[in-house]
Amino acid sequence: MVSPLLAEHSIARRLFLSAAIWIVVILGVAGALLSAYYRTTAEAAFDERLGVYLRALVADVAISGEDQTSDFGELGDPQFELVLSGWYWQITRLDTEKPATRASRSLFAARLPRLADQGVPAGIGGARSGFAIGSDGRRLRIVEREISVGDNGLYLVQVAATTEGMDAQIARFELALAVTFILLAAGLLGMTAFQVSYGLRPLRDLEGAITAVRLGAGERIEGVYPTEIAPVADELNLLIAANRDVVEHARTQVGNLAHALKTPLSVLLNEAGENDGVLADKVREQAAIMRDQVAWYLDRARAAARAGAIGASTEVAPALDALLRTFRKIHGDRDVVCVDPPAAGARFLGEKQDFEELVGNLLDNACKWAARTVEVSVTLKRGGAGRSTLDIVIDDDGPGLSPDQREEAVRRGRRLDETKPGSGLGLSIVTDLAAAYGGALTLDASPLGGLRALLRLPGV
Repeated sequence: MVSPLLAEHSIARRLFLSAAIWIVVILGVAGALLSAYYRTTAEAAFDERLGVYLRALVADVAISGEDQTSDFGELGDPQFELVLSGWYWQITRLDTEKPATRASRSLFAARLPRLADQGVPAGIGGARSGFAIGSDGRRLRIVEREISVGDNGLYLVQVAATTEGMDAQIARFELALAVTFILLAAGLLGMTAFQVSYGLRPLRDLEGAITAVRLGAGERIEGVYPTEIAPVADELNLLIAANRDVVEHARTQVGNLAHALKTPLSVLLNEAGENDGVLADKVREQAAIMRDQVAWYLDRARAAARAGAIGASTEVAPALDALLRTFRKIHGDRDVVCVDPPAAGARFLGEKQDFEELVGNLLDNACKWAARTVEVSVTLKRGGAGRSTLDIVIDDDGPGLSPDQREEAVRRGRRLDETKPGSGLGLSIVTDLAAAYGGALTLDASPLGGLRALLRLPGV
Protein backbone atom coordinates (compact mmCIF):
# COMPACT_ATOMS: atom_id res chain seq x y z
CA MET A 1 0.00 0.00 0.00
CA VAL A 2 1.35 3.44 -0.93
CA SER A 3 2.11 5.69 2.03
CA PRO A 4 -0.23 8.71 2.30
CA LEU A 5 2.88 10.94 2.26
CA LEU A 6 3.76 9.52 -1.18
CA ALA A 7 0.30 9.42 -2.72
CA GLU A 8 -0.05 12.00 -5.50
CA HIS A 9 -3.36 13.51 -4.39
CA SER A 10 -3.42 13.35 -0.61
CA ILE A 11 -3.92 15.85 2.20
CA ALA A 12 -1.01 14.26 4.07
CA ARG A 13 1.35 14.94 1.17
CA ARG A 14 0.13 18.52 0.81
CA LEU A 15 0.61 19.22 4.52
CA PHE A 16 4.00 17.52 4.65
CA LEU A 17 5.37 19.21 1.52
CA SER A 18 4.15 22.67 2.57
CA ALA A 19 5.73 22.24 6.01
CA ALA A 20 8.92 20.79 4.48
CA ILE A 21 9.27 23.74 2.10
CA TRP A 22 8.88 26.24 4.92
CA ILE A 23 11.37 24.31 7.10
CA VAL A 24 13.97 24.25 4.32
CA VAL A 25 13.43 27.92 3.44
CA ILE A 26 13.55 29.16 7.04
CA LEU A 27 16.58 27.05 7.97
CA GLY A 28 18.32 28.00 4.73
CA VAL A 29 17.78 31.72 5.29
CA ALA A 30 18.75 31.42 8.96
CA GLY A 31 21.90 29.49 8.03
CA ALA A 32 22.89 32.05 5.41
CA LEU A 33 22.34 34.92 7.86
CA LEU A 34 24.30 33.19 10.64
CA SER A 35 27.13 32.34 8.25
CA ALA A 36 27.28 35.93 6.97
CA TYR A 37 27.17 37.32 10.52
CA TYR A 38 29.94 34.98 11.67
CA ARG A 39 32.10 35.85 8.66
CA THR A 40 31.58 39.56 9.28
CA THR A 41 32.37 39.14 12.98
CA ALA A 42 35.47 37.06 12.23
CA GLU A 43 36.74 39.63 9.75
CA ALA A 44 36.04 42.44 12.22
CA ALA A 45 37.96 40.60 14.95
CA PHE A 46 40.80 39.93 12.50
CA ASP A 47 40.86 43.60 11.49
CA GLU A 48 40.85 44.59 15.15
CA ARG A 49 43.92 42.44 15.80
CA LEU A 50 45.69 43.89 12.78
CA GLY A 51 44.62 47.36 13.91
CA VAL A 52 46.34 46.85 17.26
CA TYR A 53 49.59 46.07 15.46
CA LEU A 54 49.03 49.03 13.14
CA ARG A 55 48.53 51.45 16.03
CA ALA A 56 51.67 50.14 17.71
CA LEU A 57 53.68 50.76 14.56
CA VAL A 58 52.14 54.19 14.10
CA ALA A 59 53.08 55.02 17.67
CA ASP A 60 56.68 53.86 17.02
CA VAL A 61 56.85 55.98 13.87
CA ALA A 62 55.40 59.02 15.60
CA ILE A 63 57.85 58.74 18.48
CA SER A 64 60.99 57.75 16.60
CA GLY A 65 60.69 59.61 13.32
CA GLU A 66 63.97 59.39 11.41
CA ASP A 67 65.90 58.50 14.52
CA GLN A 68 64.61 54.90 14.59
CA THR A 69 66.26 52.54 17.05
CA SER A 70 67.16 48.92 16.42
CA ASP A 71 64.09 47.63 18.24
CA PHE A 72 61.74 49.49 15.93
CA GLY A 73 58.73 47.32 14.93
CA GLU A 74 59.10 44.84 17.79
CA LEU A 75 55.46 43.85 18.18
CA GLY A 76 55.93 40.91 20.50
CA ASP A 77 54.61 38.36 18.00
CA PRO A 78 57.15 35.81 16.74
CA GLN A 79 55.21 35.33 13.49
CA PHE A 80 56.65 38.65 12.26
CA GLU A 81 60.14 37.15 12.67
CA LEU A 82 59.53 33.94 10.69
CA VAL A 83 60.23 34.22 6.96
CA LEU A 84 57.06 34.12 4.86
CA SER A 85 54.98 33.21 7.92
CA GLY A 86 52.04 35.13 6.48
CA TRP A 87 52.24 37.94 9.08
CA TYR A 88 53.98 41.10 7.84
CA TRP A 89 54.44 44.79 8.54
CA GLN A 90 55.91 47.43 6.32
CA ILE A 91 56.69 51.13 6.78
CA THR A 92 57.35 53.27 3.72
CA ARG A 93 58.45 56.93 3.75
CA LEU A 94 56.53 58.71 1.00
CA ASP A 95 58.01 62.23 0.98
CA THR A 96 61.36 61.34 -0.55
CA GLU A 97 62.33 60.92 -4.16
CA LYS A 98 63.08 57.27 -3.57
CA PRO A 99 60.70 55.92 -0.92
CA ALA A 100 62.57 54.25 1.90
CA THR A 101 61.04 51.04 3.20
CA ARG A 102 61.44 49.10 6.42
CA ALA A 103 59.66 45.76 6.82
CA SER A 104 59.35 42.83 9.16
CA ARG A 105 61.81 39.99 8.87
CA SER A 106 58.95 37.70 7.80
CA LEU A 107 58.45 39.71 4.62
CA PHE A 108 62.00 38.96 3.56
CA ALA A 109 62.72 40.64 0.20
CA ALA A 110 59.08 40.97 -0.83
CA ARG A 111 56.92 44.09 -0.62
CA LEU A 112 53.28 44.58 0.33
CA PRO A 113 50.92 46.01 -2.31
CA ARG A 114 49.30 49.36 -1.53
CA LEU A 115 45.52 49.38 -1.08
CA ALA A 116 45.39 52.98 -2.27
CA ASP A 117 46.79 51.87 -5.64
CA GLN A 118 43.96 49.29 -5.86
CA GLY A 119 41.25 51.90 -5.35
CA VAL A 120 40.32 51.01 -1.79
CA PRO A 121 38.77 54.13 -0.23
CA ALA A 122 40.11 55.54 3.00
CA GLY A 123 38.07 55.28 6.15
CA ILE A 124 37.96 57.34 9.31
CA GLY A 125 41.42 58.76 10.10
CA GLY A 126 42.71 57.82 6.63
CA ALA A 127 42.94 54.10 7.42
CA ARG A 128 42.22 51.51 4.74
CA SER A 129 41.48 47.81 4.98
CA GLY A 130 41.03 45.23 2.26
CA PHE A 131 42.22 42.08 0.58
CA ALA A 132 45.16 41.64 -1.77
CA ILE A 133 47.34 38.86 -3.15
CA GLY A 134 50.81 38.69 -1.66
CA SER A 135 54.05 37.94 -3.48
CA ASP A 136 53.78 34.28 -2.50
CA GLY A 137 50.30 34.04 -4.05
CA ARG A 138 48.47 33.89 -0.74
CA ARG A 139 45.42 36.01 0.02
CA LEU A 140 46.27 38.74 2.53
CA ARG A 141 44.16 40.98 4.71
CA ILE A 142 45.87 44.38 4.81
CA VAL A 143 45.31 47.42 6.97
CA GLU A 144 47.29 50.62 6.23
CA ARG A 145 47.43 54.20 7.29
CA GLU A 146 49.35 57.27 6.22
CA ILE A 147 50.85 59.25 9.06
CA SER A 148 52.67 62.58 9.01
CA VAL A 149 55.22 63.28 11.70
CA GLY A 150 55.83 66.87 10.64
CA ASP A 151 59.39 67.60 9.68
CA ASN A 152 60.24 63.95 10.20
CA GLY A 153 58.31 62.95 7.09
CA LEU A 154 55.17 61.25 5.71
CA TYR A 155 54.90 57.51 6.24
CA LEU A 156 52.65 54.69 5.05
CA VAL A 157 52.30 52.05 7.76
CA GLN A 158 50.96 48.64 6.70
CA VAL A 159 50.17 45.41 8.55
CA ALA A 160 49.10 42.29 6.67
CA ALA A 161 48.26 38.71 7.51
CA THR A 162 47.19 35.71 5.54
CA THR A 163 43.49 34.83 5.81
CA GLU A 164 44.12 31.08 5.75
CA GLY A 165 43.52 30.70 9.48
CA MET A 166 40.43 32.90 9.41
CA ASP A 167 39.08 31.12 6.32
CA ALA A 168 39.67 27.72 7.93
CA GLN A 169 37.90 28.92 11.08
CA ILE A 170 34.95 30.18 9.03
CA ALA A 171 34.85 26.94 7.02
CA ARG A 172 34.75 24.89 10.23
CA PHE A 173 31.93 27.03 11.55
CA GLU A 174 29.97 26.73 8.30
CA LEU A 175 30.45 22.95 8.26
CA ALA A 176 29.31 22.66 11.86
CA LEU A 177 26.40 24.98 11.08
CA ALA A 178 25.42 22.94 8.01
CA VAL A 179 25.57 19.63 9.91
CA THR A 180 23.56 21.11 12.77
CA PHE A 181 20.91 22.54 10.46
CA ILE A 182 20.70 19.33 8.42
CA LEU A 183 20.13 17.33 11.60
CA LEU A 184 17.64 19.93 12.76
CA ALA A 185 15.83 19.81 9.40
CA ALA A 186 15.75 16.01 9.50
CA GLY A 187 14.33 16.11 13.02
CA LEU A 188 11.73 18.72 12.08
CA LEU A 189 10.74 16.78 8.95
CA GLY A 190 10.42 13.61 11.00
CA MET A 191 8.29 15.42 13.57
CA THR A 192 6.20 16.91 10.75
CA ALA A 193 5.65 13.48 9.17
CA PHE A 194 4.64 12.06 12.55
CA GLN A 195 2.36 15.01 13.25
CA VAL A 196 0.66 14.73 9.85
CA SER A 197 0.29 10.96 10.18
CA TYR A 198 -1.02 11.19 13.74
CA GLY A 199 -3.30 14.12 12.96
CA LEU A 200 -4.90 12.39 9.95
CA ARG A 201 -5.24 8.98 11.61
CA PRO A 202 -8.93 9.57 12.45
CA LEU A 203 -9.60 10.04 8.73
CA ARG A 204 -7.99 6.66 7.99
CA ASP A 205 -10.05 5.11 10.79
CA LEU A 206 -13.17 6.63 9.28
CA GLU A 207 -12.19 5.28 5.87
CA GLY A 208 -11.76 1.80 7.35
CA ALA A 209 -15.16 2.00 9.05
CA ILE A 210 -16.85 3.11 5.81
CA THR A 211 -15.14 0.29 3.90
CA ALA A 212 -16.33 -2.22 6.50
CA VAL A 213 -19.92 -1.01 6.03
CA ARG A 214 -19.59 -1.12 2.24
CA LEU A 215 -18.22 -4.67 2.38
CA GLY A 216 -20.97 -5.82 4.71
CA ALA A 217 -18.67 -6.31 7.71
CA GLY A 218 -20.59 -3.69 9.71
CA GLU A 219 -24.00 -2.08 9.77
CA ARG A 220 -22.92 1.40 10.83
CA ILE A 221 -19.80 3.47 11.43
CA GLU A 222 -18.47 2.73 14.88
CA GLY A 223 -15.83 4.50 16.95
CA VAL A 224 -15.09 7.79 18.66
CA TYR A 225 -13.83 10.55 16.37
CA PRO A 226 -12.47 14.08 16.93
CA THR A 227 -14.94 16.95 17.02
CA GLU A 228 -14.01 17.96 13.46
CA ILE A 229 -14.86 14.51 12.03
CA ALA A 230 -17.57 13.27 14.39
CA PRO A 231 -20.36 15.20 12.55
CA VAL A 232 -19.29 13.56 9.27
CA ALA A 233 -19.48 10.10 10.84
CA ASP A 234 -22.90 10.91 12.30
CA GLU A 235 -24.20 12.16 8.96
CA LEU A 236 -22.90 9.05 7.21
CA ASN A 237 -24.68 6.85 9.75
CA LEU A 238 -27.89 8.76 9.09
CA LEU A 239 -27.35 8.33 5.35
CA ILE A 240 -26.82 4.57 5.76
CA ALA A 241 -29.95 4.29 7.88
CA ALA A 242 -31.95 6.33 5.37
CA ASN A 243 -30.68 4.12 2.55
CA ARG A 244 -31.82 1.00 4.39
CA ASP A 245 -35.22 2.58 5.04
CA VAL A 246 -35.60 3.47 1.36
CA VAL A 247 -34.64 -0.05 0.28
CA GLU A 248 -36.99 -1.64 2.78
CA HIS A 249 -39.81 0.68 1.75
CA ALA A 250 -39.16 -0.14 -1.92
CA ARG A 251 -39.26 -3.86 -1.16
CA THR A 252 -42.54 -3.46 0.69
CA GLN A 253 -44.11 -1.46 -2.11
CA VAL A 254 -42.93 -3.90 -4.76
CA GLY A 255 -44.32 -6.79 -2.74
CA ASN A 256 -47.66 -5.04 -2.34
CA LEU A 257 -47.79 -4.33 -6.08
CA ALA A 258 -46.98 -7.95 -6.85
CA HIS A 259 -49.83 -9.20 -4.70
CA ALA A 260 -52.19 -6.56 -6.09
CA LEU A 261 -51.49 -7.62 -9.69
CA LYS A 262 -51.31 -11.35 -9.23
CA THR A 263 -54.88 -11.62 -8.02
CA PRO A 264 -56.56 -9.95 -11.07
CA LEU A 265 -54.35 -11.93 -13.42
CA SER A 266 -55.26 -15.16 -11.69
CA VAL A 267 -58.95 -14.27 -11.99
CA LEU A 268 -58.56 -13.59 -15.72
CA LEU A 269 -56.74 -16.87 -16.24
CA ASN A 270 -59.33 -18.81 -14.28
CA GLU A 271 -62.24 -17.21 -16.11
CA ALA A 272 -60.59 -17.81 -19.48
CA GLY A 273 -59.87 -21.41 -18.52
CA GLU A 274 -63.56 -22.12 -17.97
CA ASN A 275 -64.44 -21.02 -21.50
CA ASP A 276 -63.47 -22.15 -24.94
CA GLY A 277 -63.05 -20.16 -28.07
CA VAL A 278 -60.74 -17.73 -29.74
CA LEU A 279 -61.38 -14.97 -27.19
CA ALA A 280 -60.66 -17.25 -24.23
CA ASP A 281 -57.44 -18.49 -25.84
CA LYS A 282 -56.31 -14.94 -26.53
CA VAL A 283 -57.12 -13.87 -22.95
CA ARG A 284 -55.14 -16.81 -21.56
CA GLU A 285 -52.23 -16.05 -23.86
CA GLN A 286 -52.08 -12.35 -23.06
CA ALA A 287 -52.69 -12.89 -19.35
CA ALA A 288 -49.80 -15.36 -19.23
CA ILE A 289 -47.57 -12.81 -21.01
CA MET A 290 -48.70 -10.13 -18.56
CA ARG A 291 -47.95 -12.38 -15.63
CA ASP A 292 -44.45 -13.10 -16.92
CA GLN A 293 -43.83 -9.43 -17.65
CA VAL A 294 -45.10 -8.33 -14.24
CA ALA A 295 -42.99 -10.96 -12.52
CA TRP A 296 -39.94 -9.94 -14.53
CA TYR A 297 -40.27 -6.20 -13.83
CA LEU A 298 -41.05 -6.80 -10.17
CA ASP A 299 -37.98 -8.98 -9.86
CA ARG A 300 -35.90 -6.27 -11.51
CA ALA A 301 -37.30 -3.63 -9.16
CA ARG A 302 -36.43 -5.79 -6.15
CA ALA A 303 -32.95 -6.43 -7.56
CA ALA A 304 -32.36 -2.73 -8.23
CA ALA A 305 -33.38 -1.90 -4.67
CA ARG A 306 -31.09 -4.59 -3.27
CA ALA A 307 -28.20 -3.52 -5.52
CA GLY A 308 -28.49 0.02 -4.18
CA ALA A 309 -28.34 -1.15 -0.57
CA ILE A 310 -25.20 -0.29 1.40
CA GLY A 311 -23.33 -3.04 3.20
CA ALA A 312 -24.74 -6.15 1.49
CA SER A 313 -22.20 -8.88 0.70
CA THR A 314 -22.21 -12.63 0.12
CA GLU A 315 -19.43 -15.16 0.62
CA VAL A 316 -18.93 -16.85 -2.74
CA ALA A 317 -17.65 -20.33 -1.83
CA PRO A 318 -20.61 -21.64 0.23
CA ALA A 319 -23.22 -20.07 -2.07
CA LEU A 320 -21.56 -21.57 -5.16
CA ASP A 321 -21.18 -24.99 -3.50
CA ALA A 322 -24.91 -25.05 -2.69
CA LEU A 323 -25.80 -24.23 -6.31
CA LEU A 324 -23.45 -26.90 -7.68
CA ARG A 325 -24.95 -29.57 -5.39
CA THR A 326 -28.43 -28.58 -6.49
CA PHE A 327 -27.69 -28.80 -10.20
CA ARG A 328 -25.81 -32.07 -9.82
CA LYS A 329 -28.99 -33.54 -8.35
CA ILE A 330 -31.25 -32.01 -11.01
CA HIS A 331 -28.96 -32.96 -13.90
CA GLY A 332 -27.51 -36.22 -12.74
CA ASP A 333 -26.30 -37.11 -16.23
CA ARG A 334 -24.08 -34.01 -16.39
CA ASP A 335 -20.64 -33.54 -14.86
CA VAL A 336 -21.00 -30.15 -13.14
CA VAL A 337 -17.54 -29.37 -11.76
CA CYS A 338 -15.74 -26.35 -10.38
CA VAL A 339 -12.27 -26.43 -11.96
CA ASP A 340 -11.04 -23.22 -10.32
CA PRO A 341 -12.69 -22.64 -6.92
CA PRO A 342 -12.96 -19.12 -5.46
CA ALA A 343 -10.28 -17.79 -3.16
CA ALA A 344 -10.88 -18.15 0.54
CA GLY A 345 -12.87 -15.20 1.83
CA ALA A 346 -13.91 -13.99 -1.64
CA ARG A 347 -17.20 -12.11 -1.43
CA PHE A 348 -19.77 -10.75 -3.83
CA LEU A 349 -20.90 -7.21 -3.03
CA GLY A 350 -24.61 -7.92 -3.16
CA GLU A 351 -27.47 -9.99 -1.80
CA LYS A 352 -27.15 -13.78 -1.59
CA GLN A 353 -30.44 -14.37 -3.46
CA ASP A 354 -29.19 -12.20 -6.34
CA PHE A 355 -25.96 -14.18 -6.53
CA GLU A 356 -27.95 -17.40 -6.59
CA GLU A 357 -30.24 -16.03 -9.31
CA LEU A 358 -27.32 -14.79 -11.43
CA VAL A 359 -25.20 -17.92 -11.26
CA GLY A 360 -28.21 -20.22 -11.08
CA ASN A 361 -29.63 -18.97 -14.38
CA LEU A 362 -26.28 -19.44 -16.09
CA LEU A 363 -25.82 -22.93 -14.65
CA ASP A 364 -29.37 -23.87 -15.62
CA ASN A 365 -28.80 -22.70 -19.18
CA ALA A 366 -25.44 -24.54 -19.40
CA CYS A 367 -26.87 -27.78 -18.00
CA LYS A 368 -29.81 -27.70 -20.44
CA TRP A 369 -27.54 -27.44 -23.47
CA ALA A 370 -24.46 -29.37 -22.34
CA ALA A 371 -23.78 -32.79 -23.86
CA ARG A 372 -22.06 -34.01 -20.71
CA THR A 373 -19.77 -31.45 -19.00
CA VAL A 374 -20.24 -28.08 -17.35
CA GLU A 375 -17.18 -26.37 -15.86
CA VAL A 376 -17.17 -23.42 -13.48
CA SER A 377 -14.23 -21.22 -12.48
CA VAL A 378 -14.14 -18.20 -10.19
CA THR A 379 -11.37 -15.57 -10.11
CA LEU A 380 -11.12 -12.60 -7.76
CA LYS A 381 -9.11 -9.74 -9.24
CA ARG A 382 -7.87 -7.28 -6.65
CA GLY A 383 -8.13 -3.61 -7.46
CA GLY A 384 -7.07 -0.37 -5.85
CA ALA A 385 -8.97 1.39 -3.05
CA GLY A 386 -10.70 -1.87 -2.10
CA ARG A 387 -12.33 -2.17 -5.55
CA SER A 388 -12.15 -5.73 -6.89
CA THR A 389 -13.95 -7.73 -9.54
CA LEU A 390 -15.30 -11.27 -9.37
CA ASP A 391 -15.11 -13.17 -12.67
CA ILE A 392 -17.33 -16.26 -12.87
CA VAL A 393 -16.80 -18.34 -16.02
CA ILE A 394 -19.20 -21.16 -16.96
CA ASP A 395 -18.31 -23.43 -19.92
CA ASP A 396 -20.35 -26.22 -21.49
CA ASP A 397 -19.74 -28.71 -24.27
CA GLY A 398 -23.06 -28.14 -25.99
CA PRO A 399 -23.72 -26.91 -29.53
CA GLY A 400 -22.80 -23.33 -28.68
CA LEU A 401 -24.05 -20.16 -30.37
CA SER A 402 -22.96 -18.06 -33.30
CA PRO A 403 -22.04 -14.40 -32.64
CA ASP A 404 -25.49 -13.26 -33.86
CA GLN A 405 -27.22 -15.84 -31.69
CA ARG A 406 -25.22 -14.75 -28.64
CA GLU A 407 -26.43 -11.19 -29.09
CA GLU A 408 -30.00 -12.41 -29.61
CA ALA A 409 -29.88 -14.70 -26.56
CA VAL A 410 -29.52 -11.87 -24.03
CA ARG A 411 -32.60 -10.03 -25.29
CA ARG A 412 -35.55 -10.24 -22.96
CA GLY A 413 -37.94 -13.08 -23.71
CA ARG A 414 -36.07 -14.43 -26.73
CA ARG A 415 -35.80 -18.24 -26.98
CA LEU A 416 -33.57 -19.74 -29.63
CA ASP A 417 -35.09 -23.22 -29.27
CA GLU A 418 -38.73 -23.63 -28.31
CA THR A 419 -38.17 -27.33 -27.54
CA LYS A 420 -36.33 -26.45 -24.34
CA PRO A 421 -38.41 -25.46 -21.28
CA GLY A 422 -38.34 -21.92 -19.95
CA SER A 423 -39.67 -18.44 -20.54
CA GLY A 424 -36.63 -17.11 -22.41
CA LEU A 425 -35.93 -14.58 -19.65
CA GLY A 426 -32.94 -16.31 -18.02
CA LEU A 427 -29.99 -14.68 -19.78
CA SER A 428 -31.67 -11.28 -20.02
CA ILE A 429 -32.38 -11.44 -16.28
CA VAL A 430 -28.67 -12.11 -15.70
CA THR A 431 -27.71 -9.22 -18.00
CA ASP A 432 -30.02 -6.71 -16.31
CA LEU A 433 -29.27 -7.84 -12.77
CA ALA A 434 -25.51 -7.79 -13.36
CA ALA A 435 -25.82 -4.28 -14.82
CA ALA A 436 -27.72 -3.19 -11.69
CA TYR A 437 -24.62 -4.13 -9.68
CA GLY A 438 -22.27 -2.46 -12.13
CA GLY A 439 -21.23 -5.78 -13.66
CA ALA A 440 -21.69 -7.39 -17.08
CA LEU A 441 -22.42 -10.67 -18.84
CA THR A 442 -20.37 -11.69 -21.89
CA LEU A 443 -21.05 -14.70 -24.12
CA ASP A 444 -18.27 -16.30 -26.14
CA ALA A 445 -17.14 -19.61 -27.59
CA SER A 446 -16.03 -22.16 -24.99
CA PRO A 447 -12.83 -24.24 -25.18
CA LEU A 448 -15.10 -27.24 -24.52
CA GLY A 449 -16.86 -26.58 -27.81
CA GLY A 450 -20.04 -25.04 -26.49
CA LEU A 451 -20.90 -21.68 -24.94
CA ARG A 452 -18.82 -19.70 -22.45
CA ALA A 453 -20.60 -17.26 -20.13
CA LEU A 454 -18.36 -14.73 -18.37
CA LEU A 455 -20.14 -12.98 -15.50
CA ARG A 456 -18.25 -10.02 -14.01
CA LEU A 457 -19.48 -8.74 -10.66
CA PRO A 458 -18.17 -6.43 -7.92
CA GLY A 459 -16.23 -8.39 -5.32
CA VAL A 460 -13.93 -8.09 -2.41
